[in-house]
Amino acid sequence: MKKISVIIIGAGNRGNRYSNLMAEYPENYEIVGMADPEEARRKHFETKFSIPKERCYPGWKEILAEPKMADLAVISTVDNMHYEPALLAIERGYDLLLEKPVAPTAKECADIAAAARKKGTKVLVGHVLRYAPFFWHVKEIVMSGAIGEVVSVDQVEGIGNVHFSHSYVRGNWHSEAESAPMLLAKSSHDLDMIQWIVDKPCKKITSFGSLTHFTEKNAPEGSPIRCCDGNCPVGDTCPYNCIKHYVDFKENPRRRIITRGFTDAYQNPTDEDVMNALRNTDYGLCVYHANNDVADHQVVNMEFEGGVTATLNVNAFNRGGRYIRIYGTKGELYAHAAATEIQVFNFESGKTYSVPVVRTDESINGGHGGGDQGLVEELHQYLSGSYNGYRAADIDVSVRNHFLAFAAEESRKNGVIVDMDTYYSKFGF
Repeated sequence: MKKISVIIIGAGNRGNRYSNLMAEYPENYEIVGMADPEEARRKHFETKFSIPKERCYPGWKEILAEPKMADLAVISTVDNMHYEPALLAIERGYDLLLEKPVAPTAKECADIAAAARKKGTKVLVGHVLRYAPFFWHVKEIVMSGAIGEVVSVDQVEGIGNVHFSHSYVRGNWHSEAESAPMLLAKSSHDLDMIQWIVDKPCKKITSFGSLTHFTEKNAPEGSPIRCCDGNCPVGDTCPYNCIKHYVDFKENPRRRIITRGFTDAYQNPTDEDVMNALRNTDYGLCVYHANNDVADHQVVNMEFEGGVTATLNVNAFNRGGRYIRIYGTKGELYAHAAATEIQVFNFESGKTYSVPVVRTDESINGGHGGGDQGLVEELHQYLSGSYNGYRAADIDVSVRNHFLAFAAEESRKNGVIVDMDTYYSKFGF
């Protein structure tokens, strides 16, 4: 099969992840260019992937101003910087691997889908859970008819209290205006999974939720603005004390994230680097004195064609993890996404049996339970025209599933039931 040439636009966490995985398949991929505003990242890519210096650009505008140099562009910039580079890359004739969310607004998502449709561009969205062994085992059990027709689905995404405080209180996704609503940023995966499992059009959606805990009113009396200011009356027992998480916990991989701009991103930061970051960035703020505005808990209720129902519960108040329970006419399926087995209860026999989840080392230790690697493996087939699987979805499917998040936000903010046929039609779907 043809080797696919690739440019990476945005060399942060996701850009690095996709690049490293593609490098494991040298017969399938060759990274020939990249763009990122950070010099350390450009130097890293130049060295690691043997990219000529002149093809390491400071931004997406610069690399896309050049004549087309590759088959595929990976768009892995921050959430609110997907729209323009995606449209320009499509115009230039690139196929895309577009990190989720597609874009932070419904109109922008629709624009990207329309541009791809018009140009005949293949755009695969980074809905990596489709490629994780756990979830495709779930999908295959449902497809086999083992639990009959799907009647209802309950899915829980436990973000984890510490993860939430890092990413959605102090971190890049703390502000809807600067990134996207929490539901879209974190749980477009889960909405995509529910739609994939039900495999019927969503007809109605409602949602409830808000920011209730990580607010000024819940700040302990006498607590400082920054944990590193000292003299916090609850510092020793607070589960969100940033000194504990970033300074005392030396193995915390997030130390590199918070010290961006204070040290080389590809070196292990010192405690001094970390303290400098905590004194000068939002990562050092008390979680009750931060600038966050995204919901810390949210439920979404969906009705699909034929009366199938589903719920998604996303919240910060747990240790973290995904759980799913599917109710069918012949049985019930339930499991934790990190489990080695899926439990199936059969109505006829009245017994529960286990279906083992076949995992690789990557699915145990890698990103998204092996979904990152699975996507990279199937992406080559998808782009080469030899794809006969059921996991990859074209851009129209991905955007329709993104619309579930946008409609849920409309419901949550306005207290209304959203008719999805009407919602889709507003954007030409």
